[in-house]
Amino acid sequence: MRRPLIAGNWKMYKTNAEALDFVQSLKPLVVASTHCDIVIAPPFTSLKTVAARLESSNIQVAGQDVAAEEGPGAFTGEISAIMLRDCGARWVIIGHSERRQFYCETDESVNKKTRVVIKTGLNPILCVGERLEERDSGRAETVVGEQLTGGLRNLTVSEAARIILAYEPVWAIGTGRTATPEIAEQMHIFIRSKIQEIFDDGVAKEMRILYGGSVKPDNIAALMDQPDIDGALVGGASLEAGSFAKIVNFKEDR
Repeated sequence: MRRPLIAGNWKMYKTNAEALDFVQSLKPLVVASTHCDIVIAPPFTSLKTVAARLESSNIQVAGQDVAAEEGPGAFTGEISAIMLRDCGARWVIIGHSERRQFYCETDESVNKKTRVVIKTGLNPILCVGERLEERDSGRAETVVGEQLTGGLRNLTVSEAARIILAYEPVWAIGTGRTATPEIAEQMHIFIRSKIQEIFDDGVAKEMRILYGGSVKPDNIAALMDQPDIDGALVGGASLEAGSFAKIVNFKEDR
């Protein structure tokens, strides 16, 4: 059985002091949450501080992005996978829709970042998802399929076993609109079939696929009821400890 994972992506929010206040509030709320893996992705400026405060807890830390270059090198402003690991990160979010939309991230750069992250011993959370116009034109599966093919190019079966996928329909991120559990499940089924095509049945059955797109305490249970949804990549609702804890504790709160 695939173990659920709930990840909170803070994006460009929280100073160091705010980040520490958050984790101090969150820890007791999820200390007994043994049913899932818990990950938070603070800004780079708070990564080491947060990771140190969470040491020996059941909460792990992720980087929100990573350089495509292994490094070291003359890449001003970039953060390497080795640096993330040194700060205490165990996970890295790659190919988030905002990186694709605002910073010209491509399937090629996503693939390079994924390979570097795996080589460094970290675990990628690789994001895919379609924009509204692509869904409305009937191209949602085509777009997501191309992102998977490009992002996972030339990876081995053993490398694929390190990857978690996150389906985030761009039209449902920060808009208040959420894909219904049935719509999300339909895409997750497609993604799993594509993974089987790219790798094999074993990888497809074991790979965890998260849903991301306006996940909140009041819709997490319905999403997690779907057999192919293995967790959530949470944005805005992860910025408040009580809200995020309710999402993490989707089983206990039912």
